[in-house]
Amino acid sequence: MLDVILDTTIDALKILPFLFLTYIVMEYIEHKMSEKTKTLIQKSGKVGPLYGGILGILPQCGFSAAASNLYVARIITLGTLIAVYLSTSDEMLPILISEQVSVGIIIKILLLKAFIGILAGFIIDFVLRKKEKQTENIKHLCEHEHCHCNEKNILISALKHSLNIFIFIYITSFLLNLLFSYIGEETLASFILNKPIISELLAGIVGLIPNCAASVVITELYINGIISLGAMMSGLLVGAGVGLLILFRINDNLKENLKITLLLYLIGVVAGILIELSGISVFFT
Repeated sequence: MLDVILDTTIDALKILPFLFLTYIVMEYIEHKMSEKTKTLIQKSGKVGPLYGGILGILPQCGFSAAASNLYVARIITLGTLIAVYLSTSDEMLPILISEQVSVGIIIKILLLKAFIGILAGFIIDFVLRKKEKQTENIKHLCEHEHCHCNEKNILISALKHSLNIFIFIYITSFLLNLLFSYIGEETLASFILNKPIISELLAGIVGLIPNCAASVVITELYINGIISLGAMMSGLLVGAGVGLLILFRINDNLKENLKITLLLYLIGVVAGILIELSGISVFFT
């Protein structure tokens, strides 16, 4: 047990500086681009899913929340909303960077998420053949609902975010190291990796949790080789940050919210299974 605690602490402390530097950059981007991004998505019109899928991969903590507000106000389409949800990276990006995953692999993952989001968004809008607009003002809920990313002091905000995610990473790493020590890494990995469809279904369920911990756990499992690329993509595609939480809070139509959640889950899981079966993971090694 002492070895597990020591190894976990050393590994976690090694990535803390990278995590902090990453969040400083992310906070700067958020402060400089958040309003411009929201304005652009408002004016996107029929190409909304394209803008939503591309802008969703940018490290902006409140974008999925803003998209939920825009959809409830009927300023953007369902396709655009789903494109944003699918492409949103939440905590995946800073963790991959802090774990020093190669830039090439990170870019491929981001582009794959964006492509799936854009494709799904356009298909949804084509099927619905409907575009709705409205009048309601957009609520800026990022600060209250997620990470206080509107704070003026970027360094303090980045430090808070880094420490929060550091705790998640530490707990996740500790549990993984504990499993490895008692069960064995190869045994655990083979047990999950040999059940591709089940792993995608389970990862999708975890991805629905409206909390940073979900993307942290999924990304860490992938980095440690416990789940495959397909399973990770299922969880991260479904993981829309606090977007779904905001949707359920501000949209009184519970039936519609459940349909959107189910649609998001099905797209994420099916995409993950297709990735797994296609063998596309060989391009991410």
